[in-house]
Amino acid sequence: MGTERTRLALVTAAVVALVLPGAAACGAGGDEPDAAPETATGTLEELAAKVACEPNIQTDAEEIRQANCRTGDGTYVLATFSTDRGQREWLNEANDYGGSYLVGRKWVAVGEEKVVTALRDRLGGEMEAGSSHHSGSGGGDGEGGGGHGGHAGRHGS
Repeated sequence: MGTERTRLALVTAAVVALVLPGAAACGAGGDEPDAAPETATGTLEELAAKVACEPNIQTDAEEIRQANCRTGDGTYVLATFSTDRGQREWLNEANDYGGSYLVGRKWVAVGEEKVVTALRDRLGGEMEAGSSHHSGSGGGDGEGGGGHGGHAGRHGS
């Protein structure tokens, strides 16, 4: 299905574009147990406004909206989802590429650990770390990553 390929390509492009440049800078900062604010909710634009980002929309589809954002803390991808299941499937696919994820209700911010940690102070959410076994410098544009189960595009309305 076209939606599945689109989602895989988007996940691949977003994660490769943001994670690989910072892979060498992965520090051993440790988890921050301090309390974050209540997890934010809202549209992609509302979430971006809470962190003073002017979102550069990359994907505007029914099931996922995705934008590149830049703040004083760094760059990251902010994505919102129409369903919880769609969000979880996206995270499952993205996990294979490593990186750090800030996860809220039907939204995800992905980027370097220091960036998403700073975002957590404003948006709340839970930190998740992807697997760190990405290899090569893959194109970031394509269909690499197609061997991850093939279920990323299926979700209910």
